Amino acid sequence: QVQLVESGGGLVHPGGSLSVSCAASQNIDSFNAMGWFRQARGETRTLVAAISKDENPVYAWSVKGRFTISRDSAKNTVFLRLDNLGPEDTAVYYCGASTGASLVSMANPGEYEYWGQGTQVTVSS
Repeated sequence: QVQLVESGGGLVHPGGSLSVSCAASQNIDSFNAMGWFRQARGETRTLVAAISKDENPVYAWSVKGRFTISRDSAKNTVFLRLDNLGPEDTAVYYCGASTGASLVSMANPGEYEYWGQGTQVTVSS
């Protein structure tokens, strides 16, 4: 059973930065895509950023230019750097892994079979 463990969330002031990590229990090169999604209270889970096995990223329009996704196969870890945070970024951030997603479909949370438990990111003054 694949396990994904997120870490690095917390409380940050508006305009601040944060980094979150997702450690996988197996080689992340076995997944076509890995992604970060977020879910605010009362809302559905939506894409933040995803990255393919050959390191092609895709970003939600709301975070493009502020967030950066990366992966380290040697560490079986995917990272998300969050800069210039605003209150609208407050949510639980989930890491997902997909064995079948394509470059076109990896933005869709329904393509992901495996999920972490989530890490809370709160942006508040």
